[in-house]
This record gives sequence, structure tokens and C-alpha cells, in this order.
Amino acid sequence: MKVKVLKFGGTSVGTIEAIKRSASIISNWSKKNKVIVVLSAMAGETDRLINLSKSFSKTPNPIDYDNAISTGENVSCALMSIYLNSIKIKSKSLLSWQVPIHTSNEHMKSRILNIEVDKILKELKVNDVLLVPGFQGINSKYEITTLGRGGSDTSAVAVAAAFNSECIIYTDVEGVYTTDPNLVKNAKKIPQISYEEMLELASQGAKVLQTRSVELAMRKKTKLSVRSSIKPNKSGTLVTEENSTLENNTVSGIAYSKDEAKITLSKVLDKPGVSSRIFGPLSKGNINVDMILQNVSQDGKYANLSFTLPRGDLEKALKILKKEKSSIGYRKINSSNNISKISVVGVGMRSHAGVAQTLFETLGNNKINIQVITTSEIKISILIDDQFTDLAVQKLHHAYKLHK
Repeated sequence: MKVKVLKFGGTSVGTIEAIKRSASIISNWSKKNKVIVVLSAMAGETDRLINLSKSFSKTPNPIDYDNAISTGENVSCALMSIYLNSIKIKSKSLLSWQVPIHTSNEHMKSRILNIEVDKILKELKVNDVLLVPGFQGINSKYEITTLGRGGSDTSAVAVAAAFNSECIIYTDVEGVYTTDPNLVKNAKKIPQISYEEMLELASQGAKVLQTRSVELAMRKKTKLSVRSSIKPNKSGTLVTEENSTLENNTVSGIAYSKDEAKITLSKVLDKPGVSSRIFGPLSKGNINVDMILQNVSQDGKYANLSFTLPRGDLEKALKILKKEKSSIGYRKINSSNNISKISVVGVGMRSHAGVAQTLFETLGNNKINIQVITTSEIKISILIDDQFTDLAVQKLHHAYKLHK
């Protein structure tokens, strides 16, 4: 059985017109394939359900919360199936527990463990299209769980991996761009990008694909592509394994995130175990730390330690660290939330010199100060004052000739 897995985001099912437009794409695929379609909730619906839930309680019961916010995807699937059947395409919508999609037990941030394919195969024998809700599954206690924001991408890749199929993500953009086209007008669509590059771009702020979905596709070697549901005949972006063609491009893209905050602990004793006393409590508080910088004093006794975290977690992190002050032993704590992170990404960095020099020279010429730098084999990330974000991205995009 030849199976194609398609995923449509919220804007692609956000209105009656959008549902009909996406149904036309599904119809075309169904002429030569059995099709499994994974849908997001209609645009804005998940936010509406979250706000509605939290209007009754700021800390709702996780089971009830997941039951409430998972309904948006179910509605999308049912409406799409109703319309497909009305235009003579035999289809059926399934709930996540009917598949079933098995997940870990935690709520609001669950992980997919496995997908039972037998029920889907049985349904595909009598239907041309199956609609499956993204963003959710069922745990070992038979409770509905959700995967976290953007989880529908992960659902789609997991379904594609279970069927050894290609996963095509339809969204409101034509593919992955060298940077945000709303910020840089001459940003170019990237025809092909490696899993690693896409993972770095997604984790550093690019919003086209959710990080966990790329990670899963890379691990399962699932063919992944991004296309426009508005212009479906346009070629999109293929996310694939690294090859020599991709390596010819020194830099593939520039991502940025304005959702950043920085904490600096001054005069921390430079001795074994201190870092654990800092980051252990933060981890227990479910706070993800990103960039870390440590400066040791000349006598080697003390260090100033800075790190970044999501802006929304700043107050929570400060509260934790102040509570742990006697255990950590720092002299002073400072914080800032008027910063942003910019990341230059490309597999070609492994074999091409001068990437860092171009970055430093470009920012220096534009009088933009760098606060923190971190690097990996295929990425350089910097922290700057957020008032210079747009200028920095635009100048770097031009300096690396990504517009050509």
C-alpha cells in the first residue's frame, strides 16, 4: 500500500475557504496514494482554549487541561472529513486514542512512544483518506495527553516514520528561508537543507518547523519537506541528509529570537560542584538554560557566570536562585530581558574559514556590541541588545551573500 503523509498547519485549516483549498491538495494526492492527513487546530483555536481554561484556574488540573486544549485538532479533522466526503473522496476522521498514538504519561509536554499501524491500515483498505489529529495521544492510563506547542509537526513525522513514508508539511509559507522574509525582503527560499541545519535553525528561533519534529525526522531518516498550502504547485524546501552539495554553502541561514533573558551571578566560588548547585535547581524548576559563559578571576578563586533562558522564565529563575543563594555562594545577581539571540547556521562552516571573522567585522562596522558568544560545528550564536536585532540580521544576511 502506497501511503503519503500530509500535515496542514492552523492557517491552512483556519477558515472554510482554507479547508476547501487544503482539501483540493489532499484530493490530488489521493488519486495515486492512500493518504494520512495530520491536522492542527484552526488558527488561534488552541490559544482560545488555553485562555478559556485558564480563565477558571491559573493552574488547571493537567488531565482536564489536555482534554480541553486537544479538542481543536479533533474539530479540524472532523470538518475536513465532512467536506472531503461531500466531494466524493472517501475519508474518515479518527481520534488519537482510536489509532492509537501512545505517549509518555506526563501531560502538556508528552512524547510519542509508538503508533499502532494496524488500525490505520485496516481503515485505509476502505477509505482513501484518513484524518488524524496532531498534537496529542493517549498514555498508559488511557488519558489524553498533549505534546506541547507545535506538536502537530511531531505527530506528522511520527506517523510518516511508522509507515516509512515521506512527510509533507503544508503551511502558509513556501518553504524555509535564509532568514525571516518579513524582516529581510530579499531573503531566499532554501531548496534543500540538512537535518542538522534545520534543527539548529528551528531551535534558534526559525518558526517554520518545530524542533522535536526535525529531531525525530533526523533520527528516523524520514524524508521531510515544507510546502505552501496557498501555492501548492510551487516547489518547497526538502530537509534531508547532509551531502557535498549542501557543504558548498558556507552559511545556509540566519535565525533570531527576541524571547531571551540573561542572568549573571557575580563572584561565584570557582570550585567543583558549584555549577550543579546553580543549574540543578533550575532544571527541577523546568527551566531550560541555553548559552552559558564563565569568566574566571586572575587568581582563579572566583568566577562570574552568565547564562540565557526564555524571557518568560526569568522571574521564576531569579526566585529559585535567590532561594539557593547560601548554597551557591554568589556575591550578586543581575538580570536583563532586553536582549536577543542571533544564530548563523551552515554545514559549510566545517570546511570553510572566515565565518566568524565576517560576523565580527559586520557587527563591529555597525557598532553592535556582542555580549555572549557560543559556537558549535555548524553554528555561531551571539547575544546582543534587542534594539539592534533587525539591523544585525539584515547586515549579516547581506554580508554572507544569502540574498544572491
